[in-house]
Formats: sequence, C-alpha cells, structure tokens
Amino acid sequence: MELISDQGLRVDGRRTKELRKVHCKLGIYGHADGSAFLQQGNTKVIATVYGPHEPRQVFKSRVPHDSALVVCDYSLSAFSSGDRRKRLHSDRKTTDLTINLQKALTSAIKTELYPRTQIDIIVQVLEADGGNFATSINAATLALVNSGIAMKEYVVCCTASLGNGNVPMLDITHLEETLGGSTLTVAMMPHSKQIALLDLSDRFHVDYLEDVMSLAQKGCDEIYKILDNEVRLHMIETGSASNWGR
Repeated sequence: MELISDQGLRVDGRRTKELRKVHCKLGIYGHADGSAFLQQGNTKVIATVYGPHEPRQVFKSRVPHDSALVVCDYSLSAFSSGDRRKRLHSDRKTTDLTINLQKALTSAIKTELYPRTQIDIIVQVLEADGGNFATSINAATLALVNSGIAMKEYVVCCTASLGNGNVPMLDITHLEETLGGSTLTVAMMPHSKQIALLDLSDRFHVDYLEDVMSLAQKGCDEIYKILDNEVRLHMIETGSASNWGR
C-alpha cells in the first residue's frame, strides 16, 4: 500500500511534513494536583500528577536525600484500539515505555527543589492511533505545568518515519507505523535543544537518519508552540496569568 499519493498526500489527507490536529485542555480533574487531556489526531491521552508528597512506604528506600523521586505509570485502556487481545499491565513493552517516560520527564523537572519527596505521574492512553508515547509525553508535560511543579522547560515529543521507501513523514499514525518503515520518536526541550529521549522502533538506514531526525525536531518545535499557547490561554481563563513567568 502506498502511504503517499502522487499528489504528495498521505492516507489521512495530510502533507508529509504536517502534524495531526492537536486539541488539549488543562485542569480536567479537580482531585489531582495537575491534569491534562491531549488529543493528537485520533490518539487520546489523559495525564494526572500528584505531589510532591511524602514518599509512600514502598518507595522510601529509593528516594534521594537531595531531590524528588519521579514515579510514572503508563498504561493503555483495554478499549484504546481495535486490538481486543488482553493487555497485561506488567508486559515488557509497557514496562519499557514507563521507564522511558520517567527518564524523559525527570530530565525536565527541577527535582532538586523537592528533596525527600515523591512525584507521581499517571498517563493513560484512551485511544491509540499512532504516536501513543509521544502524545503521552506531551500530555504529561501539560499536567506538570498545571500542577505548578517547577520545570527547567517543557519536554515535548514527536515521531517521524519514512513513507514510500525514502520520503520523510511527520507525526506517524498507527497505519503508517504498521505499513511504513521504522518510526523515530524524539523527545526534546525546545529552548535548549537538549534531547530527552530517542527511540527507534526498528533498524533505520543511516543515510535517512539526519532528515528524519531533523523533521521530528521540527515537529517538536511546532508542538511546543501549540502547548505553550494552550497554557497561556488557560492562565488567562483561570485568572493566574499574572503569575506566569515566561
């Protein structure tokens, strides 16, 4: 199946370097310290943040004396995709994604400001249609901002791949993940340009890596602008714009 038509359009009608439509909202749960909903294309994610708080007994031995311990929980709802097979919460892929989520988000949090505490970040994919992990990073970033936890800067994430053999494509759907080449996931801090996470779903020819990497980073920059604009609108709506420092 050709993922890009002769007119340069993908199956969902986008151009190769075009993001899916992004919709997001902060503060969706009153009981959490921070929360956010983010939809990117048909992929939908909810993220909640609790803390900083006293470490739970099971984590006390792991909490550093000079910083906070970030604990993440990443999961896919049983109804998140057309695949109805039973998903085990502790399966290897979910465990790996949880570890990657923790590493990427910890790199952006000023954990040194919250010594001997625990910060919980819970991410649930409600609907999976490609870029699930990237959307989860973006939703978690919004939830952290909503919680008021100090961050060095946003950490944003985007995917890129190759269509029709060698054409770079941005923001990959599930169909493109399935039928296209290896998917590159890039999480970065847009101001400092620091890479928080790089992940390849499969082997990737080195001749194409630079172009695909550059496209994913450009996607991160675009997503940052969308998220930052949503944060600013939320601050205005809630009357806390005067406390917004950037």
